Amino acid sequence: MSELKEMPIHELNAKELPACCPNATMPRWSAHPRIFIDVTHGESSCPYCGTRYKLRNEKALEAC
Repeated sequence: MSELKEMPIHELNAKELPACCPNATMPRWSAHPRIFIDVTHGESSCPYCGTRYKLRNEKALEAC
C-alpha cells in the first residue's frame, strides 16, 4: 500500500500577506487558479494542490 505524501509547508511572515496559492516558488507548469489562503487561524492548505501555509510568527498579525 502506498503512503500519502504530506505536502510541503510554506511559512509566511506578515509582509507576505495576503497568502495566495500558487506561490512564487512553484513551477509555472503546475499552476492552478489563484486563490487566497486564510492563515489567521493557524495552518491552512490549498484545496487545489494541498500546499500548506502558516504564519512564522502569529504575533505579527497584531502589528498589522
